[in-house]
Amino acid sequence: LFLVTCGVPLFVLETSLGQYTSQGGIMCWRKICPLFEGMGYASQMIIFYGNISYVAILAWAFLYFFSSFSGKLPWVSCNNTWNTDDSTFFEKHFPSTDTISFHRRRVLKISTGIETLGSIQWDLALCLLLSWVICYFCVWKGVRSTGKATYFTATFPFVLLVALFFRGITLPGALHGIKYYLYPDPSRLVWMDAGTQIFYSYAICLGYMTTFGSYNKYNNNCYRDSFYLCLLNSGTSIMSGFAIFSILGYMSVKQGVDISAVAESGPGLVFIVYPQAVTLLPWPQFWSVCFFFMIILLGIDGQFAGLESNVTSLTDLYPSYLRRGYRRELLLMLLCVISALLGLFMVTEVSCWTHL
Repeated sequence: LFLVTCGVPLFVLETSLGQYTSQGGIMCWRKICPLFEGMGYASQMIIFYGNISYVAILAWAFLYFFSSFSGKLPWVSCNNTWNTDDSTFFEKHFPSTDTISFHRRRVLKISTGIETLGSIQWDLALCLLLSWVICYFCVWKGVRSTGKATYFTATFPFVLLVALFFRGITLPGALHGIKYYLYPDPSRLVWMDAGTQIFYSYAICLGYMTTFGSYNKYNNNCYRDSFYLCLLNSGTSIMSGFAIFSILGYMSVKQGVDISAVAESGPGLVFIVYPQAVTLLPWPQFWSVCFFFMIILLGIDGQFAGLESNVTSLTDLYPSYLRRGYRRELLLMLLCVISALLGLFMVTEVSCWTHL
């Protein structure tokens, strides 16, 4: 319902707005109605703040990705320095306290409360720096470099998703998970969550689509492009559900627990449940690397989209000054440096409390 009434119409509206004005998220409103220019500034500030917190999750994914290359996945052992006395192996208890300990005590190193800042976690800080360096070089030449980067970051995840999909549906108990996915409990459906999913997955009402639409030719069929992109987006989400829930079904059968006990949403699914699930598969390191590499590519894709939106909006605001020489590249570097410095707060021991 949200897809038909909000997702597709707003996607078409924002894309056509950028295409018609050939301007980014701020100047498009000045051309249409100067009274609404403040909405453009507000949307760009939201994107800027969102980039700072979003890239911290990308840093988590990088840390999990690098940890997956170890001889034994670090979240399946109870003999690590971050484990507590009550850590248990996942075959005896669910959820595995060892998997939770790795996420909370090794990756996040959660402080005792929001009033305790704690120290910077330098391994996460390096992953944060790596994320911003990659994003910078994906965007530094504008849509030319962004388009080339997208050929890989937007297409290769489909290869990994297909691999995870076929691996999942061939596992015992996969049908149990797929049934749970296709026939949800109506009493647990939340309209607010459905709307949030549509707005975030389609990146609408923030200025992303206005920015990318501004690079279209004036006579481009944006209605057709928007419709196909919306179908591709929703189709990918549905296929991802099959890939995830088939493995969760296998996990519930293997553990002997109801699937509702293992099905979780948000970061808990990505960084606690799924890492625990891959340990049940043959070659767990390989599937863990594939999964987190897919998460990294998707995260970078969304990150440099927001960065491109900020840079394009500022460049369109001061074209005579910022389109000379390497000033656009310097502006991009300045944004990345400022965001990275502010993002250091998101890799301290108090960062998890700010996400909550």
